[in-house]
Amino acid sequence: MSKYRGIFLEEATEHLSEMSAALLRLEKKPVCAEDIDTVLRMAHSIKGMAATLNYDSITEVAHGLEDLMQHARNRGRLAGDEQTALLFRGMEALESMIARVRDTGENPPANPALAAALADGPLLAADSSKKKSPEPSSLNRAPRDVPEALVSPTPPPSVRVQTETLDRFLSTVGEVILNSSQLRTAAESSAKRTAGLTRGLDRMDRVVGELQRRALELRTTPILRIVEPLRRVAREVAQLAGKRVEVEIQGAELDLDRSILDRLSDPLVHLVRNAVDHGIEMPDVRAAAGKSRTGVVTIDARRVKDQVRIAVCDDGGGLDLEAIRARAIERGLLVPDLAEDLTPQDVAGFVFHPGLSTAERISQISGRGVGMDAVRATIESLGGSVELQTEPGEGTTTTLVVPITAAVQRVLLVATRGETLAIPVRLVERILEVEAGEIEHSGGESFALIDGEPVLVLDLADQIGLAPDPDAASGTLVLTEVRNERVGLRVGRVVGHQQIYVKPLPALLAELRMLAGLTILGDGRPVFLLDLNQLT
Repeated sequence: MSKYRGIFLEEATEHLSEMSAALLRLEKKPVCAEDIDTVLRMAHSIKGMAATLNYDSITEVAHGLEDLMQHARNRGRLAGDEQTALLFRGMEALESMIARVRDTGENPPANPALAAALADGPLLAADSSKKKSPEPSSLNRAPRDVPEALVSPTPPPSVRVQTETLDRFLSTVGEVILNSSQLRTAAESSAKRTAGLTRGLDRMDRVVGELQRRALELRTTPILRIVEPLRRVAREVAQLAGKRVEVEIQGAELDLDRSILDRLSDPLVHLVRNAVDHGIEMPDVRAAAGKSRTGVVTIDARRVKDQVRIAVCDDGGGLDLEAIRARAIERGLLVPDLAEDLTPQDVAGFVFHPGLSTAERISQISGRGVGMDAVRATIESLGGSVELQTEPGEGTTTTLVVPITAAVQRVLLVATRGETLAIPVRLVERILEVEAGEIEHSGGESFALIDGEPVLVLDLADQIGLAPDPDAASGTLVLTEVRNERVGLRVGRVVGHQQIYVKPLPALLAELRMLAGLTILGDGRPVFLLDLNQLT
């Protein structure tokens, strides 16, 4: 039964996702026959699967939704807001029940009140028809020719594969890459290396590279999977706050590593809730400011080289910088004498401090000062960063920057005190030599003047708990970024750069936050990948 339960949970989750998207569209356009059919079809599928596994309570609710949608299909539209709210209530009940099956494997308790409400749902349609005539059903209209370019293509056949299976496959590919690298290293050091061996190694590199690309394609999935549910998040928060909001999604077709995508869901939910609750103004306030009464939250995903930038932007009132400044002073995070000298960007950055909130009261939505610090911690743990921009009266944009894949990365290899370490190349601005006399020391910190600006200098050996590197006196600096700030990382020497397969850390080292992963070089030496955001 556990095997079939797993299939049921996976398929039911997909059906509920499609149902949610269709209901959100029906809320705006209740006469859309295609979306009515989608909800009906998803409810029918969930009912059939639940009945097979004897989940009677799920079957009952799904049957009620199906019956209600059948009446909507016959009329060619939903009855109105009350019926739409009932449909959302039924769908949310199914989500809770399926979550309970996932946690316990047992049949969830029945919900007689909801079942009765769904059974009476068609009466809402009858009452509504007495108040106003329904719009003509699109189901009864004569078919018309649709341009071929507008017809949705049939999706290619697909096979469901468990994530664990993909992980094992990708791990095996990683071992092939490591073995190939070790073989080439051994061949290059061999005095009897032949032209035939060189050609064979070149062919192996091409085949392994292609295998690697195919493996990564299997491990990625469209961002749509986590951004589409955000429409409902915005809708629910707007209803609680008495606001109106539209959600626009762009770039949802981009692919991202599943291990990264799964961890982006919570930060994005928090950003959307913040945008609606704190950013979007009340309808009357927006109208007085000359804006549309309905606010807009835009989720825009773009690929930039080997990174994906996901921006959550609202057209609300922007952050209250003076309130943030005052709260930071109140919490002792900011000295009053220096407060006025901070740039707007610096003031806005205080929202990432744990416990800092400008809300006057704690509500169901927010106000506890928890969330933005967790957003940044999650993104930084993925090797990414968070950017924040705000304009009073215009809105706020929060951008999450994350790597496309965590499994394979191009890194810069550096050595310090006999240890070789890896730094993601995407975080390296440039490498430069600075004379020891050009590095100044003040208040326990070191600085170097680069491009006319003072840049904090950190000694890598000191950061990883080693004695200062005598070779670093020459001042080899890796100019990089730590939490959106320019930093010069002093190292002994630069070894080179290459593409590596990142393996997870052993359990004994998992608590060392500065280490993001492990790889094996061609000569068999283990090398740790650094998480620069954990440098102090």
